Amino acid sequence: MRQRRIYASVQMCHAEYGFPIETTCELLHVSRSAYHKWASGKLSRRAGANERLADKIEQIHLESPDKGYRRLNDDLRHDYGIYVNDKKVLRICRARDIRSTIKYNNHGCTRRAKKPQYLAENLLNRQFYAEKVNEKWLTDVTEFKWYEGTEVHKLYLSAILDLCDRRIVSYALSERNDNPLVYKTFDMAVQENPSAHPLFHSDRGY
Repeated sequence: MRQRRIYASVQMCHAEYGFPIETTCELLHVSRSAYHKWASGKLSRRAGANERLADKIEQIHLESPDKGYRRLNDDLRHDYGIYVNDKKVLRICRARDIRSTIKYNNHGCTRRAKKPQYLAENLLNRQFYAEKVNEKWLTDVTEFKWYEGTEVHKLYLSAILDLCDRRIVSYALSERNDNPLVYKTFDMAVQENPSAHPLFHSDRGY
């Protein structure tokens, strides 16, 4: 699958410009026999499965270009029942040049704990799927910033998401990113779901 783009380039150079396949394969450091096998469509069962997986990932990316490889894998599990590890999805994304349209920096609104030993244990352990509602909740705070002239304004959204059906369990807005904002979001979620006892996971920062 990693060579797919190279094989396609060999095919294009031969079809459109008449370049010899043997010479083009040599210049691009790929096996001529492997190219012919790819061109004939006779892929191994494993290679074929990888191609189908890559096509599905590319399809999800086209529908939601803002998603990174981890969220793409979440959709594979939740929407298509396909279970692969994050590293495999990352390799496919790199091979097909699939990239999220959202770029993150290290200046987010959530601060890291000054004493990492007080971080909660990561019980979720990147298992971002759930078989039933109210089994696993995720929470985080997002910062929104806009300008009115030269004046900067900020608004913070605190939300809780259910991993089973991806519904927003509760949310709250505030001009301050503080503990009361998070407590308010959590209290609303508990009030709306009094019998729920989910695994409650945050980014484990401040």
